[in-house]
Amino acid sequence: MKDITRHTLSVLVDNEAGVLSQVSRLFSRKGYNIESLAVGTTDEPDVSRITIEVLADDAQCLQIRNQLSKLIPVHSVKELEKGRSIRRELILIKVKADTRDTRNEIIQIANIFRASIIDVATSTLTIAMIGNETKTEAIQTLLQEFGIVELARTGMVALERGQLTLNDDTKVRGEFNLGKNLQ
Repeated sequence: MKDITRHTLSVLVDNEAGVLSQVSRLFSRKGYNIESLAVGTTDEPDVSRITIEVLADDAQCLQIRNQLSKLIPVHSVKELEKGRSIRRELILIKVKADTRDTRNEIIQIANIFRASIIDVATSTLTIAMIGNETKTEAIQTLLQEFGIVELARTGMVALERGQLTLNDDTKVRGEFNLGKNLQ
């Protein structure tokens, strides 16, 4: 039996239209479900970091990494090990808070989790919190008894700890401009 676990992949790509579509098509062609996906620019405006979490066994994850590496707009791909990386997501939770006592209870829970109250209305409170999946799931579970009106999660973002970085010298930087030079 295959050992299916959550794998976190960090992928540096050209910051241009259609790249995310190429990456997601690769997953759908291979029949893999993306559990979490977060994309944003890096310190270099022409490069984006995609953080992908997928449930797969080690062989499948290796295949995914190899296939991603072959895509022209991909600069580098690395699997981030749990013990050697920092993983966080942002969760926004709008909760029913009809009474003063309910609001106070919710605020106490938010304080315990070091979350922020970012919106107060007459019948709801909106909470923002950054944490790993254990922490975000724990606050969500506690707040369910009050009634969650809306919830949004960003998906996991991750970086390696210390001086480790995402770097892949297997590609020559100039090859990324091949398609642009042919026009």
